Amino acid sequence: QVQLVESGGGLVQAGGSLRLSCAASGSILSIDSMGWYRQTPGNGRELVASITNSGSTNYADSVKGRFTISRDNSKNTVYLRMDSLKPEDTAVYYCKMILRIRLGGPNYQYWGQGTQVTVSS
Repeated sequence: QVQLVESGGGLVQAGGSLRLSCAASGSILSIDSMGWYRQTPGNGRELVASITNSGSTNYADSVKGRFTISRDNSKNTVYLRMDSLKPEDTAVYYCKMILRIRLGGPNYQYWGQGTQVTVSS
């Protein structure tokens, strides 16, 4: 069974930094794209950053210049480095991976369990 496990969330003061990690385990044939999303009651779930299997990255305008997404294919892991955190970054953060689990099978979308990030003013 495939499982995505997130870690690294917590409470931090404005201007501080956190690094989120998301590691996939199980029978994985290949991984395509990876991404980070965040969700609040008012805004729903929005894309924060994504990275393709070739290393191309994309960021939401609100985090551009402050957040950095990266991946380690040998560990089936995606990271999100968050610097200069602001109170408006407070949300539950979810990682997502598009992956294939069997030869000739389709790609599937998998989500992490979510991790809370709280930024105090």
